[in-house]
Amino acid sequence: MYPSKNEDEQNNLFPIFLKSEKLQTLIVGGGNVGLEKLTALLNNSPDANIILIGKVIHPDIKIIAETTPNLMLKERAFALNDLQDKDIVIIATNDSHENKKIYQLTKRKKILVNVADTPDLCDFYLGSIVRKGNLKIAISTNGKSPTLAKRLRETFTEIFPDEINEVLQNLREIRDELKGNFDYKVKKLNEITNVMTNKIPENTIKK
Repeated sequence: MYPSKNEDEQNNLFPIFLKSEKLQTLIVGGGNVGLEKLTALLNNSPDANIILIGKVIHPDIKIIAETTPNLMLKERAFALNDLQDKDIVIIATNDSHENKKIYQLTKRKKILVNVADTPDLCDFYLGSIVRKGNLKIAISTNGKSPTLAKRLRETFTEIFPDEINEVLQNLREIRDELKGNFDYKVKKLNEITNVMTNKIPENTIKK
């Protein structure tokens, strides 16, 4: 049953995991915010294809570019043809009027866009991410509390052991070796992973 529109406010964002190496991403803004967005993207998708444009580009961004062949820097003002063949645009200049102007141009081309610190001008958000090998958990508070999202990320990062990646590999091998139909395999894997589905103790989250 679909949720009723009359229910209490809830997070209606649809979570997806993108294969960024198969997309073309543009970041507009070479300052601290551009650096933050770039770092978040590369931390999660090191092979993402990125072009970053900025009138002035932060020295740390240039250092990152030296060892990141899939990152191209253009130290100049944004131009309309920069949107050509782009799948995702992240706008992070320090000029709100410029950000809105680029946003409008981007929407005309039906490209997904995120404008830093401006939720109303975003098609998507960059959430808090828990990363442990092949395990990745995205956390969203629908923009209500980035601080809580950060705390939850810290908590889950601490809860899941570094060996979780080995566990995932073992589970894959077990799944591949199981005989029987789909329902049987699901039942057996549920039994094996049951120990991992216990509720997190209430006192786990740091105060």
